[in-house]
Amino acid sequence: MTNSQKTVFLGMSGGVDSSVSLLLLKKAGYNVVGVFIKVWQPEGFPCTSKEDRLDAMRVAAQFNIPFLTLDLEKEYKKGVIDYMFSEYKKGNTPNPDVMCNREVKFGAFLNFARTHGADFVATGHYAQVLHSEHESKVLTSKDIEKDQTYFLWTLEQKQIQSILFPIGHLKKSEVREIARKTNIYTAPKKDSQGLCFVGNVSFKDLLKQELKPLPGDVLNEKGDVIGVHNGAILYTKGERHGFTITKKSPHDEKLFIVDRDIQKNTVTVSQDTPENSSRLLDEYVTLTDHSFTREAFSVGKNVLARFRYRAELFPCTVSSVNAETLTLKVSTPVSVTKGQSAALYDTASTELLGGGIIM
Repeated sequence: MTNSQKTVFLGMSGGVDSSVSLLLLKKAGYNVVGVFIKVWQPEGFPCTSKEDRLDAMRVAAQFNIPFLTLDLEKEYKKGVIDYMFSEYKKGNTPNPDVMCNREVKFGAFLNFARTHGADFVATGHYAQVLHSEHESKVLTSKDIEKDQTYFLWTLEQKQIQSILFPIGHLKKSEVREIARKTNIYTAPKKDSQGLCFVGNVSFKDLLKQELKPLPGDVLNEKGDVIGVHNGAILYTKGERHGFTITKKSPHDEKLFIVDRDIQKNTVTVSQDTPENSSRLLDEYVTLTDHSFTREAFSVGKNVLARFRYRAELFPCTVSSVNAETLTLKVSTPVSVTKGQSAALYDTASTELLGGGIIM
C-alpha cells in the first residue's frame, strides 16, 4: 500500500507539535483524520480544554481534514487520575504521564482508531519509530532535551507497529520554524506544562484538593522534630522545598527530604542529597509491571536505565527476571523513588527496550 491508501488518526492537542505533525503527514501523502481527545478536568482549576479544542479545529480546517472529538473522560479518570491518587496514598510517587500514554493515547485512542479504519495513529511525541517488515523499534528523538521515550516504555510490538511520530526526527526549534514558515495557526502558541492533557495544573494542588493531607513533623536524622510540613504524601525523596524548619542554627545548609513515613505523617531531612547519602543508594533496583518493546530480557543482558525523566543513564545488568519482577544490578549505586518509572535502553542509548515501575 502507498501512503495515499493509508489512514492516520492524529491526536491533536491544539499545540504546535501536533499541528506540524499534521503538516508532515499530509506531505507524506497520508489520509489524515484529526482527533481531539476530551478528558476529565479537575473542578476549581483553570481549564484550557475548550480553547485547545478550538485551536485544533482551526488547524484541521487549515489543512482541510476531517476532525473528530473523542470522549475518553472515564478512561482518563480511572487509568490516570485515580491511579495517581491511589499511588500517592500508598506513599509511592507515580508517573501519570506514563499511564496517560498506556491507558489513553496508545490504549483507548489506538483501539478507537483501529475500529474506525485507521492504519496508524500519530502524536506529536518527541520520539521515533522505525518500521520494518517483521518488527518495529522505538528510538530516541533527535532532540535529546525534548526526548519523551522515557514515558513510552509500556509500548509493545502490537501497538508500536500502528504508531507514527512525525516530528521525532526534528528538534523543537526546527518544529517551531516549520510552523512559522508555513503559517500554521498555532505557530506562536506556547507549550503546555504540567499534567498530561490537563495542562498547567500543580500536582500538589490537585493532591491537596483530593486527598486533604494534614500537616506533620519534619525530623532530622536523629529523629528530633525540627519543623513542619504540609502532608507527607505530597513529597518525594530529594525535595528541598515545601516544608518549614523552625529549629535553625547559623550553620544550617540546604536540607533535602531523605525519607517519609506515610502512616506517622513525618518526613526526614538531611544535608546529604539522596544521591550522596550512602544509606539511600541502591545497588539493585527491582521493577514490577515490566514490559518490553520487542523481546523479553534474559539474565545477564546489559542495558542502560533512566530512573527519572531527563536523568542520567546508568549501565545495568539484568540479575533476575520473571513474570512479576525484573531486577537490575546498577554499575554505580543510585537513589531511586518507589512508584516512579525506569525506562530501559540498548547500550547505545538510541533504542527504547522497555521498562517497569520501581518497587
